[in-house]
Amino acid sequence: MSRINEIDQQWVGKLLRTSAERFVLPRFHTVVSSRKPDGSIVTSADIDSQNFLQDMLAARYPDIPLLGEEMPRAEQQSLLENSDALWCLDPLDGTSNFAAGVPVFGVSLALLEKGHSVMGWIYDPVRAELFSAVQGKGAKIDGTILQTREAPTLKHCVGVVDYKRLDRNLALRIIDERPFHSQRNFGSSVLEWCWLAAGRYHFYLHGAQQLWDRAAGALILQEAGGQISQFNGQALQEKDLKPRSVLATLDPNLHQTWRNWLKHASDKASEFPNAVL
Repeated sequence: MSRINEIDQQWVGKLLRTSAERFVLPRFHTVVSSRKPDGSIVTSADIDSQNFLQDMLAARYPDIPLLGEEMPRAEQQSLLENSDALWCLDPLDGTSNFAAGVPVFGVSLALLEKGHSVMGWIYDPVRAELFSAVQGKGAKIDGTILQTREAPTLKHCVGVVDYKRLDRNLALRIIDERPFHSQRNFGSSVLEWCWLAAGRYHFYLHGAQQLWDRAAGALILQEAGGQISQFNGQALQEKDLKPRSVLATLDPNLHQTWRNWLKHASDKASEFPNAVL
């Protein structure tokens, strides 16, 4: 039986806001960062935000464990394999932006049931925007319902492309052919999902996204009417910790146009067999 009806959606949204106001925003421009073994940046804001949210969620929902980004991988995998329901948390996404003084970062939380997202919240502390979604019940920004929007043709679209995580040869082909009008990369996956769901750009390409980067955001986009797949057309998987490629659009027709382009690129590009297509 789903746990959705047991969860106080407003309370969870306020909890993310409180964590951001208490542990994240006061340290913006002043925090000292360090590097994890994989080279990514972590700050005291990440750690303290995760600890606070974990404690508060455990106090209110003691039988739902939490999988957090700042946990050892073996612990994350064990939780994912052995829990019917669990929270999936990114306590501060966009840490590199945060540490550098770039005002684009967010806090993301999803409720997973049997490895699939059924509820999601993402809070943008700088713009004080709360995005949320419940499976089968739509997505919202601060209470306003998000809806599918029609996109222009691909050559007139603006999108977000994370070139750093694309296969090099595929990235070079996209740069060389540039089938769209223009691209951006904001450096916070969770906000990039939300801004696409809100219709602020037209498509999203990411070569290798972690579970906590997509768990809430993908649900928000899906419930807003968007379409999501991996580059090869397969559905995004949430049952393991393997990074996944992301092709996402708010307009389903644009998603098919991109799939056709990627298939064409794959057919032409036998010289880069390692591309995740």
